[in-house]
Amino acid sequence: MLVLSRKVGESIVIGDDVMLTILDVRGGHIRLGFDAPLSIPICREELLREDVDQRHEVREPDRRAAVARRP
Repeated sequence: MLVLSRKVGESIVIGDDVMLTILDVRGGHIRLGFDAPLSIPICREELLREDVDQRHEVREPDRRAAVARRP
């Protein structure tokens, strides 16, 4: 993992197409701005994790519920 320090208004360039800019720092919160082509998805990690969890639930139904329905 690369760790960098930046101040408000400073940016980080990722590859040829993505620029991350520090917009604001207040207490424990940092506001980030991303400038990237629409073809590059940008998503909060916790939303991706929720999506993976939901897809897993659809593929693997609750086995306890299936057992409870047996005659």
